[in-house]
Amino acid sequence: MKTRVFTDSLRGAAEILRGGGLVAVPTETVYGLAGNGLDAGAVEKIYEVKGRPAVKPLSLMVAGPEEMERYCLDVPPQARTLAARFWPGPLTIVLRARPEIPPVVLAGGDTVGLRWPDHPLTLALLRETALPFAAPSANPSGEPSPKDARQVLAYFDGKIEGVVDGGACGIGRESTVLSLASTPYRILRPGALAGEEIADALVDGMRIFGVTGGSGSGKTTALAVLRELGALAIDCDEVYHELLENDAALRAALCARFPAAARDGGIDRAALAAIVFADPCELEALNGISHRFVREEVTRRLRAWAMAGGTLAALDAIELISGGLAARCERVVGVIAGREARIARIMRRDSISAERAAARLDAQRSDDYFRENCDDILSNDADAATFYQACKRYFSEVIQSHG
Repeated sequence: MKTRVFTDSLRGAAEILRGGGLVAVPTETVYGLAGNGLDAGAVEKIYEVKGRPAVKPLSLMVAGPEEMERYCLDVPPQARTLAARFWPGPLTIVLRARPEIPPVVLAGGDTVGLRWPDHPLTLALLRETALPFAAPSANPSGEPSPKDARQVLAYFDGKIEGVVDGGACGIGRESTVLSLASTPYRILRPGALAGEEIADALVDGMRIFGVTGGSGSGKTTALAVLRELGALAIDCDEVYHELLENDAALRAALCARFPAAARDGGIDRAALAAIVFADPCELEALNGISHRFVREEVTRRLRAWAMAGGTLAALDAIELISGGLAARCERVVGVIAGREARIARIMRRDSISAERAAARLDAQRSDDYFRENCDDILSNDADAATFYQACKRYFSEVIQSHG
C-alpha cells in the first residue's frame, strides 16, 4: 500500500474515509489517525494499525457543537457552555452515546467523547465527508504522539491510505478529556486545557445571585430561601470566619497589619472589631486584606459546585459590590431594614450592647448605597415569616422567569 499525502485538495482523502480507509489528520494538538466513526470495520482497522488495546474507547471528531445531539443522549446545558467557550479547540467532551455509534468505538461502554478540532484542513474534511471521525493520536500505542506529517509517515508509511499534511501542530499535547456523562464531572485525561479553565467556564455558565445589605438587615433569610430553591448558598461572612480559623496566611496578614488584635499567632476577633468599627480607614484596611482571601475561597467553592453539576448559586456579603464578587452575579439584590430593628437583631445575634451594635451600623454602607448599586431591593419591614414569604416569592419568580 502506498500512503498518499494530501495538502490542498482533500477530495482524495474524503474518498478514502468514505470507503472505509484511514487518513491521518492534523489538529491544533497532535495528528490523529482518522476513520469513519460510524463504520465498525474502519474503526477496527484503527485498533489494528495502532496496536491499541480493545478495552480503550475512541473519541469522535465532529464538525461542530450542533452534532452533540446527533451522536449523544441527554446532552446537559453544561456541554453547550463548554463548547461555546472552547470549541473548536483541545477539549473532548464525554457524553452518553446514541445506539447508532458502533460498539467497537465505545469499547464495551455506553459513552463517547466528542471533539471539534481547530485545524482548517481537518474541519474542511469533516464538512466534506459529513462523517464523524474516530481519531486517536496517529502513533503506535506507547509511542510519542506525532506533531507533523513527517512523524506520522515514520510510523505508518505504507500501513494507512493517506496523510493530510497540515504543517506542525501548534500545541503538541493531547486534548483534555472531560466526562459530563455523570456527576460529579471528571477529567479523565489531563491535556492541553487546564482543569481550572474548564471549571471557570462552568461557573460562568451558572446562575449566580448576589445578596447584600448591612448587618441585621435579613440577608440570612434571603440566602436560606435560595438554598431551599437548590442554590449553593455561600455566606461570605461565614467564609471569612472559617478562614480565620483555618488559613494561616490570612491570620499572618491580619496580625501584621493589626498587631493590637494579635493573640498567640491568631486574631482576637472582638479586639479587631473594636479597632475597625471605630475607624473607617482601619475597616478599609481589613477589607483590603480579607476580600482577597474570601474571593479565592468563594471561587474554589463555585468551581467545585460547577464540577458537581450545580447550576445555581448565591453569594451573601455586606461588601459584595466593593469586594468584587458582584461581578460574578447575574443579579444583585439588596436587603434593607429599619435601624432600630437591625440594632435589636445584632444585639440578640452577637450578644453585644446597643451602643456597639449602633457603632457597627454607623461604620457600614447606607441604605441609599444599596438602592443605587443593586438591581433590586427587598425591604425587611415586617415580621420574619412575612419577609421569608416575600423572599421566596421574589426568588422563585426570578429563577422561573429567566430559566
